[in-house]
Amino acid sequence: MKTLLEPAAPEPLPEPRTVETITAMVRLLMQNGVLDLPLPGGGDTWGRWTTLAGLGRRDLVLGRLAEGHTDALAILAEAGREPVPDALYGVWAARSGGTGAAVVGGALTGTVRFCTGAQVLDRALVMADYEDGPPILLEVGLDEPGVQPLPETWQAIGMDASDSGDVRFDGVPMTSDHIVAEPGWYLSRPGFGLGGAGVAAVWLGGCAAVVDSVTAYLRARGAADDHQYAHLGALHTALHQADALLVRTAEVVDTEQDEDLPLLTGFCRAAVEHAARQVLDIAPEITGPTALCRDRRLPRQLADLMVYVRQHHGARDLAALAVELLKDGRR
Repeated sequence: MKTLLEPAAPEPLPEPRTVETITAMVRLLMQNGVLDLPLPGGGDTWGRWTTLAGLGRRDLVLGRLAEGHTDALAILAEAGREPVPDALYGVWAARSGGTGAAVVGGALTGTVRFCTGAQVLDRALVMADYEDGPPILLEVGLDEPGVQPLPETWQAIGMDASDSGDVRFDGVPMTSDHIVAEPGWYLSRPGFGLGGAGVAAVWLGGCAAVVDSVTAYLRARGAADDHQYAHLGALHTALHQADALLVRTAEVVDTEQDEDLPLLTGFCRAAVEHAARQVLDIAPEITGPTALCRDRRLPRQLADLMVYVRQHHGARDLAALAVELLKDGRR
């Protein structure tokens, strides 16, 4: 049976975990070809998402940086544009709290939040408002004058090593070489939803990592009561449900091109987000305070997952799915 999750838990990353150690690991993965993934919708989406889930299972910050890089490469491929060799990429498109970038007078200005890898990436794909039309996607070298990371804006505990602070663009000159595609392309392209499902694969890996730690705790303890057994069974059920949907969706998007990708990928994200909420709620109840206080790995995994999965907007995203379902007599 196909699955995104390997039977055995991966080896944990060495301590300490910092943005420097994670970045070094991502660059090593790049050099070894691990991040040269099949393109989404290109015939082996399952293989792509399996790698992303595995990286998230090993460490969610590792998975987050790797996903951003591989998503950027997929976007560039979809636009027919070659990446800069050996460059570590990210995608910065947040519009949080009224912030965001804009092209004004031929220069990129404004502040973008949640720029993962703000101080360690080489290049980023930045979504920016453009004149009076839809936003445009730009490829920006982070060594260009006027690009200013603001590290003090990233005070997170979960995902702390992801370096996801604000970046200010202070009149960065833009030319035609910076433009990835025409205005409106980034959000309307077929790969947009597939990229979102790739993020969900990383979340799934993060959920599995927590369950791995809970399982290891119970085995080391040598005993469990009926309530712990029941809760562990519930968590495995939630993981397998979300996993099965991602596997089936990967098959569909590779073979049935007429399927409604936004709905399919929206279901995937919602299913993994639901599983994550179950993991965050139930895992600490299974272990009690001992595993949360005597080994920092489990509480860090929980904190990472709590932060990262909130890229899903909960009820707001579920409502958007329902609106689409009610259109044109869909079921």
